[in-house]
Amino acid sequence: MAAPKKARASRNKELIKGVGRLSRSKVYHKRGLWAIKAKHGGAFPTQKPSEKPTEAKAAEKPPKYYPADDVPRPIPRNRKPKPTKLRASITPGTVLILLAGRFMGKRVVFLKQLPSGLLLVTGPFKVNGVPLRRVNQAYVIATSTKIDISGVNVEKFDDKYFTKEAQKKKKKTEGQFFEASKEESKVLPQGKKDDQKTIDSQLISKIEAVPDLKAYLAARFSLRSGMKPHELVF
Repeated sequence: MAAPKKARASRNKELIKGVGRLSRSKVYHKRGLWAIKAKHGGAFPTQKPSEKPTEAKAAEKPPKYYPADDVPRPIPRNRKPKPTKLRASITPGTVLILLAGRFMGKRVVFLKQLPSGLLLVTGPFKVNGVPLRRVNQAYVIATSTKIDISGVNVEKFDDKYFTKEAQKKKKKTEGQFFEASKEESKVLPQGKKDDQKTIDSQLISKIEAVPDLKAYLAARFSLRSGMKPHELVF
């Protein structure tokens, strides 16, 4: 049995993977390619094909160029979304402290958890100016204060209730652009105003039954000098 042929050692040893010891020009001279090029009039010899490729072979030839942009392919997602687990300290009627957003530091009343996992809360609006809104439970602090909200009806509120209707963009002239009124973007539907008044009236009657609770909800939470957050009991 003949001995297996040894692999030919490379002239350009690698210092690290992908980086050779010699440059391209050094390898060019070391292999003697310059002599072959000079022998054939300054160009490398080319071997002429003995026969022309047929149409069938030409059709099988892969394309020389490929599209620059990748063709988008849908990613298979077999994972079923899990419902967001609510913290044990957050129950219907719990007073929460908002940690981010427009109403940061305000105290709100938790009403229920929506199908998206967000929390439905309100100030109420008449007490501290916080309307019905959705918040992420990661940006709230649950306090030990609780309100009985057994008589508050919140069945009609879901994630679809808070979605905004898509408005068609119309081209505006220069005069119309500067004369655009604020009413177009900030007008709240009358139905949502009535819903807010209904929830406020149901909550305020129960808040006023507890001494100092209305003033507690109206006050904004903030840290003062000398207060240690890790020692606070909410």
